[in-house]
Amino acid sequence: MSLATATPPVPTRPRSLGRGVQTSRRRLPRWAPWSILGSAILLSLAVLTLADATSVPSVLALAAVVYAGGITVTALVVEGPRWAKDRLATTVVIGAFLVALIPLVSLLWIVVARGLRLFSWDFLTTDMVGVFGSMTTGGVQHAIVGTLLITAAAAVISVPIGLLTAIYLVEYGRGPLARAITFLVDVMTGIPSIVAGLFAFALFTLFFGPAYRAGIMGAVALSLLMTPVVIRSVEEMLRLVPNELREASLALGVPKWLTILKVVLRTAVAGIVTGIMLAVARVIGETAPLLIAVGMMTKTNTNLFEGRMATLPVFAYNEYSKGGVGIDRAWAAALTLIVIVMLLNLIARFVSSKFAPKAAR
Repeated sequence: MSLATATPPVPTRPRSLGRGVQTSRRRLPRWAPWSILGSAILLSLAVLTLADATSVPSVLALAAVVYAGGITVTALVVEGPRWAKDRLATTVVIGAFLVALIPLVSLLWIVVARGLRLFSWDFLTTDMVGVFGSMTTGGVQHAIVGTLLITAAAAVISVPIGLLTAIYLVEYGRGPLARAITFLVDVMTGIPSIVAGLFAFALFTLFFGPAYRAGIMGAVALSLLMTPVVIRSVEEMLRLVPNELREASLALGVPKWLTILKVVLRTAVAGIVTGIMLAVARVIGETAPLLIAVGMMTKTNTNLFEGRMATLPVFAYNEYSKGGVGIDRAWAAALTLIVIVMLLNLIARFVSSKFAPKAAR
């Protein structure tokens, strides 16, 4: 009986990384980009000072151009053309990101700086009853209550409709009906907010007369703006759920409705809650529909079906139009609205983390 001899392995040629790629090329040290950036800022400041055109935006803009050219040329000499292109693309992307942050940061800075002048516990717990002219008293308690009640009512109307519509489009919708619903949702996404306010005003005028004003009118107007956002966001979240989960549940004999309830919705709950909060943030700051449908009031009204109600956006608009101390009240109301949105987002994140599957946490 002869033993088979082992065949020696055939040596293979290493794979080429591509024509022109040199792995032994030197790299720039980590301090080099920062050094080039500092030099670009100093050079830009010196040039603009000599030209008597010194300002923060001009210095930053010229420094960005000088840095992009400097880092690209330096990388071209030291690292090669491929790394030079990579450095240039990275610089452009980071620069675009910083430019996009400018409006957001400036907006937050202005709102916080000017809103803190009157922002206090007394401002949050008092209303505008008996406040006239340039008096420094008065607060937004009535507007906070109205905003929360109207937004909650709009969510009660739009979230079930949007959630069920999204489930139908993803799980059941086929044919002309599904295409028609998708088209109408796209149309509703782009309607101006003033149109929603006019629709709610016309609808309630037909039943209760032109003098009727109530918080429910604002809730209906906001629900028209909120529903398409909920549908779109929930639809995208449901489409991200792997089909293997649905097939595994159905293979075990679970009915489709129970699969949707226990598997699909449970898997996508974090994204669904996030989408709903995006829809709430979309409508909580609307002014035009609430100004038409709800109006303005100086005291707290908790009845959604009778009487005008104050809301933070309308309160800010009304106070800003008065001038004087009213401008400070408007900025403080805007800061209050931002704080409320932040708190609602934190609560939504907490709820979604508690109900999401363990793998998604």
